[in-house]
Amino acid sequence: MLNPGEILQQSIKMGSQKIEKPLLAKLILGFIGGAMISLGYLAYIRVSASISVELPSIASLVGASVFPIGLIVILLAGGELITGNMMAVSSAFFAKKVTLMELIKNWLVITLANIVGAIFVAYFFGHFVGLTHTGAFQAQVISVAQHKVESSFLQAFVSGIGCNWFVGLALWLCYGAKDSAGKILGIWFPVMVFVAIGFQHSVANAFVIPAAIFEGGSTWMDFIQNFIPVYLGNIVGGAVFVSGFYYLSYNHH
Repeated sequence: MLNPGEILQQSIKMGSQKIEKPLLAKLILGFIGGAMISLGYLAYIRVSASISVELPSIASLVGASVFPIGLIVILLAGGELITGNMMAVSSAFFAKKVTLMELIKNWLVITLANIVGAIFVAYFFGHFVGLTHTGAFQAQVISVAQHKVESSFLQAFVSGIGCNWFVGLALWLCYGAKDSAGKILGIWFPVMVFVAIGFQHSVANAFVIPAAIFEGGSTWMDFIQNFIPVYLGNIVGGAVFVSGFYYLSYNHH
């Protein structure tokens, strides 16, 4: 395991590499990133929907334990996820390896590709295949989405900070581990915990709220009103609470 100072240098290097990828690669890997997070959330819905409503914490724990597969695939097999880039590219920005314009362009491209991937999974694998279209599964999708959109702007924003503090830490630990098993464990637990707590992740919400829309349980305006504050909170969680704090603590050059 690398020490925190070494992890910071690795984060800066990874953030710089994300900027250098060609546009087509960013779009494809962003689509994969959005799809994989969404498939993790679809697994959450499928395994938690049949657990009794009297056991909400058990349902959350079981769902949260399968959700991290999305980020594991993204970080080990290849993929780009905006919430991860909020941490990694910020590290490179603080180290003056990338410009503000490069950071903004990267975030925009990856965000759009992530949303397309998430809505693709919500429609084709959820609605069209029927995995979110029947009985308890449909009810669970609508219930989860309603819970997200009922948050006020400020609640969604603060929840987004909590979420990406954990997702940023998952990347941080992954970058610090030297073998695949260490990387998987480093990703698994922070992601599982943010999901079990119920913090809001902008890309995961770009799956579950559209999934509810396709089942008649939400609206596109609900989605937009939720996405903006959660996304802004995710930026603060990743860029300030992880890369910002650790950069100030461990950058001694």
